[in-house]
Amino acid sequence: MKVLIAQFKTESNAFVPLKNDISRYDIAFDDECIRKCMVGDIFAKEGIEIIPAIYADTGPSYVLKENTFNYIESVILNSIKEHINEIDGIYLFLHGASYVENIGSGDHHILKEVRKIVGPYLPIAVVCDPHGNLTKEYVENCTIIRSFRESPHTDSTATKKLVAKMLCDLLKNRQNIHALYRKLPLILGGEQSVSTDEPVLSINKYMDEMEKDPRVRSVSWHVGYLRHDCPEAGCGIVIIPQTHEDIEYCKQKLDELASYIWDKRHEFHYTGLTLTPKEALQQALNFNDKPVFITDSGDNTGSGAPGWNTYLLHLTLAMNSKKKCLFANINDPKAFDILNKLNIGDKINIDIGKNYDEMSKPVNLDVKIKNKGVILGCSLHDTSKVFGNSILITTGLIDINITNINYGMVEAHQFIGANIDWDEYDIIFVKQGYIFPECKAKGKLSIMALTDGFTVQDTKAIPFKLINRPMYPIDE
Repeated sequence: MKVLIAQFKTESNAFVPLKNDISRYDIAFDDECIRKCMVGDIFAKEGIEIIPAIYADTGPSYVLKENTFNYIESVILNSIKEHINEIDGIYLFLHGASYVENIGSGDHHILKEVRKIVGPYLPIAVVCDPHGNLTKEYVENCTIIRSFRESPHTDSTATKKLVAKMLCDLLKNRQNIHALYRKLPLILGGEQSVSTDEPVLSINKYMDEMEKDPRVRSVSWHVGYLRHDCPEAGCGIVIIPQTHEDIEYCKQKLDELASYIWDKRHEFHYTGLTLTPKEALQQALNFNDKPVFITDSGDNTGSGAPGWNTYLLHLTLAMNSKKKCLFANINDPKAFDILNKLNIGDKINIDIGKNYDEMSKPVNLDVKIKNKGVILGCSLHDTSKVFGNSILITTGLIDINITNINYGMVEAHQFIGANIDWDEYDIIFVKQGYIFPECKAKGKLSIMALTDGFTVQDTKAIPFKLINRPMYPIDE
């Protein structure tokens, strides 16, 4: 037996006035595609041959240019057409939150075109991020679809392997099934649905118990993505029946799960300590241990923000902090190009800040170049991939890692790649929403600062026009 595999991982923040293109992608083919997809061992163990199409992965960013999407999609579709008489199934990683100019959801477009080629019955297994948007048509075009459980996504690799194994099992015991779907009138941000906290902790346990039912193959809850305005936005749940005879039973289980989640809608909240920017900085300055992590949630690059906000830097300078601070990172390609022409140890007076709006207005500083480094991928991507470059500058008490890309620092190896010793600092500012596990473990205190920006946390403040209404919590 043979399975074709492909990955299209794109998370598009449509509120950012920039476009994403092929230069931002990690592209791989053949054996390198298999390695990066991280499921080769599962298929090999089951004696199933892999036909790799393409691995296309970019960090959270912006609306994707149509020509870039057309290229990636064409590689997938042409590979399927070439091998249509050989393949027994298809395995796809589709994030679920892409947005393409003139098209809309790239994920939905790919799956729809794949089904046109292979017909209604060839098994298609999709693994996805829970922060992606679904529709009934999209889900029912999948034989199997399963999202990660955990947020942050510590189970991403395990879920990819789980879905690959589900596909192997189905190919060896074919059943006439497809994924079943329910939409919920509930729209949430990732910062309100962290899986180590309630109510998501209980929801995940509830789904784990449901998956022990021999008539249920898989259960997943898709939180959804709210960084572009589209009809697909909002939470959804999916159940995969074990056999065709289990479909009606699983529809009942869908209703039970929908009611369970809906009844908890008032329990969703920000996880951990959440403060206004000034309160967050003041608490960090008063704290007697180190380091303190402050997440700039309104400029969360993990949700596609550009990473160019300087608001917390201005605030820190205004409060005359005497503690050693690190800003990791501020994305400013213009300043980066100026600094990159200089050597480590050189001094310069420079403006830092994109100056797009009030949140990114420049700050003028006398700085010395402290180090140069690279921006490595985090564990949700290929950790060996260099996504960009960085230059660490210092004023003495304040260090700023200037980058030429909007990529977040969420894991220890990324600080090492940027030649930053995070043990030097009392306060570390990062472009995150919820704090990621390695930063949380390192920090003696973590605070989410409710800053403004392209990833503002107040759902009611986002100017949705196209979503289904009423939608909680926008509408009571």
